[in-house]
Amino acid sequence: MVTLNRIYTRTGDDGGSALGNGERRPKSDQRFAAIGTVDEVNATVGLARLAATGATDAMLARIQNDLFDLGADLAVPEVEKR
Repeated sequence: MVTLNRIYTRTGDDGGSALGNGERRPKSDQRFAAIGTVDEVNATVGLARLAATGATDAMLARIQNDLFDLGADLAVPEVEKR
């Protein structure tokens, strides 16, 4: 059995969250909505793969990889060039 020693930070909830680059944004930010949507689509594709075989499974696997990459790109945005 896994024991969780501490599952809280004692910092409260200010309504924000951090991206992978440390940038803080409000949880209502469209970027977090997009990350969640991509994650849900990826999970649904994973469920479809349970019934898929052969070429269909391979195609869905490629789609999942692309969705993982998209989620990562959304979570860690590139620094704007100035």
